[in-house]
Amino acid sequence: MARISLFDIVGPIMVGPSSSHTAGAVRLGLATRRILGEEVRKATIYLHGSFAATYWGHRTDVALIAGLLGMGMADERIPRALELAQDAGLEYSFHSANLGDVHPNSVEIKVQGDHGQLTVGGASIGGGRINLFNIDGFEAAVDGSYTVLMTKHRDEPGVIAEITRILAHHGINIAFLDVSRKMRGSEAMLLAETDDPIPSEVIEHVQRLPGVLMVRSLPCF
Repeated sequence: MARISLFDIVGPIMVGPSSSHTAGAVRLGLATRRILGEEVRKATIYLHGSFAATYWGHRTDVALIAGLLGMGMADERIPRALELAQDAGLEYSFHSANLGDVHPNSVEIKVQGDHGQLTVGGASIGGGRINLFNIDGFEAAVDGSYTVLMTKHRDEPGVIAEITRILAHHGINIAFLDVSRKMRGSEAMLLAETDDPIPSEVIEHVQRLPGVLMVRSLPCF
């Protein structure tokens, strides 16, 4: 018999009304902000399926913007997120879209900061849980329950081995490791979900590796 946790029964600590359409949406916005690694200045958001059909009543739009502003799902400021976005100069727009064969509560979020831009595809799968299934065109499977070391690097021999060696040297255990590439010999993305926080010296060491183009440490979100 499958085990059921108290979290599955009661649900997350959150500002409602819905764990799927509100709490999960906050986490999707927050994850996108953390991957971008800076303040979000502009967001173009494409809502799919149930998200597109019911977002206004469940305040999914408010929740996504709250996450992009850096709020967690229990933040009491969530209901005021659109007002706070205006104060912060965050420009945003919402659109309905067919994202294909994905979960009904899915969204594609395109964001821009002062120094970069990013596209994230993700789904709110119930009870406040999420799944990021695409990051800048790379396939992914990240649920935010682990710290994640994320790199974008040239697809060439030795880069992945060096990254995992650095983690091992610092005593950081890898729980899950996923590598995706768009095309052989071009760019690849590594997502290492770890049991331990990732200190800044690890990030600096990985960033210095030949072939590494970008590195982020993403705490649980």
